[in-house]
Formats: sequence, structure tokens, C-alpha cells
Amino acid sequence: MPQVHADGVNLYYEVVGEGEPLVLVHGSWNDHKSWQPAIEAHLRASFTVVSYDRRGHGQSEKVPGQGTRRQDEDDLAAVIEGLGHAPAHVAGNSFGASIVLGLATRRPELFRSITVHEPPLVGLVADDPESMAQLQPTMASIDAVMDHLRKAENEQGARLFVEEVALGPGMWDQLPAPLRETFVTHAQTWLDEQTDPSWAVLDLDGLSACTMPVLLSRGSASPTWFSTVLERLAAALPQAQCQTFEGAGHIPHVTNPQEYTTVLTGFIRAAGADEPAPEQ
Repeated sequence: MPQVHADGVNLYYEVVGEGEPLVLVHGSWNDHKSWQPAIEAHLRASFTVVSYDRRGHGQSEKVPGQGTRRQDEDDLAAVIEGLGHAPAHVAGNSFGASIVLGLATRRPELFRSITVHEPPLVGLVADDPESMAQLQPTMASIDAVMDHLRKAENEQGARLFVEEVALGPGMWDQLPAPLRETFVTHAQTWLDEQTDPSWAVLDLDGLSACTMPVLLSRGSASPTWFSTVLERLAAALPQAQCQTFEGAGHIPHVTNPQEYTTVLTGFIRAAGADEPAPEQ
């Protein structure tokens, strides 16, 4: 089983395709398999695609507690460097997007380009009354999810998270059974993740030193406070572009894989075209 050793844990990974390296970072509640629709839709035909299970997820080593987001960031660095892909194109979704941006503030040399979809960096909008008002129902739902999980009611908590936080009413029953099972499996990992006091904040001053191309995306069906988060990020990033996936929500690589991969592939190709030619 292919593994990379990182900070005391072994991380499972898969590599498919040929071309420039593209590393995919999944969000909470799932594992590397969440990227499969996008990989099969187009990515494996265009890139050397690396998908891995974050610590505590999937086939990666289980350790007591999820650990901090900074540990996840260091794990991502270990994957990029350990597989010899630095600098790499890196795409992250949800909490995986927060991990990508957090590492970029400290290790920008590891990235050729960055694509992130809806990082839940609520700390960036804590001073915005409108965003905080919009977040009130979401935060109440998150409290209810955490209450279920503290009682080991993992399926109830997972369903509530999907329908009231991530994807919308009725979406739980529309998810494939294996994906629902994956959500339930990682419910306690998400609960551990929430105990990190720095899970939702980001060093914007450090981010402003990142000069690589960055694509910031959201789904039109997602809560509008994500737009404010992306606006704060775009203001800090010298080469940021923004993208909205019409009709999509929090996981477009799963629900809208063709559109997602078309946008991602086009962005990376344009980013490569903008790179300076090597010196002769």
C-alpha cells in the first residue's frame, strides 16, 4: 500500500495519469475517493494526479485525535516533497482548501498554482455583521451536529451536516450509499477537527506574499457568506481569479465533475502559459 510518512503518521496516496503534477486535498467527512468523479471526468488524462487520505481519514494511519490544521498543512508538504512533485499544482475543497492556503502562507515555494473551493474560514468574516448574521443558522446547525456526535449518533449528525450545513435539504438521500457511509465513518474525525482553535483563521499578511496564480471558487447554491470569505482572500492575493459554478454547492468536483474539471484544467494550463520561459 503506497504511503508517505509525515510527522508520525503514514498517509495513504494514489497516483494516476501523466503530465504536470496536481495534488488534490479533500475536505472533512470524506477521503481521497471523493475526488474520483473529477479524476475520471478529465484530470487523469491531463495531469499526474495525486490524491491522498488526510491523517485520520480513509486508509491513512489513525491516531488519537485529528490533530491541528497546521499538522494537516505539514502533511500536505510531506506529500508534495516526499513524492518529488515540488512545486505542484494543488487543489483543495472545503477544509482541504483551508489547509492548502494555510501551507501557502508558510511554504509558497511548494506551489505552481492553487485552486480552492469554499474554504470555511469564518475567522476572516468575524468583523462583518452581515456575514455573521448569515452564519447564525449555520453555526446553530453545527452546534446541533456536534451534539449528535458527542452522543455517538454519527449517522444523525452526518445527515444534519449534509442537509443544513454543506449541501442543502434532501441531499442526504441523493448521495450514493458509499458516500453516505464515508460521511458517517469520518464523523468523529470532524468533531476532533473542530477542537483546533485555529481551524477557521488564516494569516492574510503571509498570504499576500504568495505570487503564484490562485483560483478561488464557490457554488451559486452555497451560502453567500462564502463570497465574503473569497473577497477577503482575493484582496490579499496578487494573482487571484474568482469562479462561480452555477447550480453547484459545496462539492462541485462530486456533483458537477465535468464543469469543475474543465475550469480547473483551463486554469492550470493558463497558469503554465504565464510562467516565465526557462533561461537558456
